Amino acid sequence: MKALIKSASYIFHPLWMPFLGTLFYFTFSPRFFPLPLIKAKLLAIAITTLFIPIVFYYLLKNLGKASSFFLKDVKERRWPLFFYILLLGLNLYQILNVYNYPVLYYFFVGILFSILTAFILAWLKFKVSLHMIGHSGFLMFVIAMSIYFKLNLIYFIALTIVALGLTATSRLQLKAHTVTELFAGFFIGLLPQIIVFNYWL
Repeated sequence: MKALIKSASYIFHPLWMPFLGTLFYFTFSPRFFPLPLIKAKLLAIAITTLFIPIVFYYLLKNLGKASSFFLKDVKERRWPLFFYILLLGLNLYQILNVYNYPVLYYFFVGILFSILTAFILAWLKFKVSLHMIGHSGFLMFVIAMSIYFKLNLIYFIALTIVALGLTATSRLQLKAHTVTELFAGFFIGLLPQIIVFNYWL
């Protein structure tokens, strides 16, 4: 059981969340999208939110600017978060647009505000939980999708809540965060998604 809880930090890493949200949208949205378009969007978002940040992390590690994939030191978070903000802006400017993909567009706007908040807090030397930001944002997105499209996603929502709890437990067990940092991350991820949900309507 302890191994499962510890592995949650790796399995549910926050880098996965934008891609998972996009995959979830194209899977459950009642709107029709051509399969080649779906594949193109998923690939573009995977490259910008997964592969490029991983390459950037290894660059920082080789330069001695990052000691761990989890960026344990709050000072190590500043450049990766700034770079991720630029990548999110690229997604909003080039890959998604508000007219054809309003749901996904505002999902990414919510993520952008959450990461921007985490970036500001990093400069204030407060290490908010990025795992909680990613999970709570994704959870709210799933709930919003369920409400907006009138979908019965109760089991998926329950599974996401369980995953969130496992991740929070994992971060505490690894002594990566305090309870305050976890709660701060939860609300920083959740609130922007609640705010942008009003723009879907």
